[in-house]
Amino acid sequence: MLMKKQPQRTCMGCNEKKDKKQLIRIVKNKDNEISIDRTGKKDGRGAYICDNEKCLEKLKKSKRLEKVFEMNISQEIYESLRGVILDK
Repeated sequence: MLMKKQPQRTCMGCNEKKDKKQLIRIVKNKDNEISIDRTGKKDGRGAYICDNEKCLEKLKKSKRLEKVFEMNISQEIYESLRGVILDK
């Protein structure tokens, strides 16, 4: 029996490719609202980050999320991401 291949995504902190399930998805919807998508099913532009603080810090420093979503990312979003990461 053939195993279904897991979709791979790249972490925006460390640039490593990992299974989509291992990463946290951040979504910008058509109303330019940013949210954390635990289901991976929300509509909108998605970005992925590893489930660790180092990647979050890199993401914050590089302003990569701002570039991808072409908008300012509020401190609250980074804080809620940190909450998700620390809440393992």
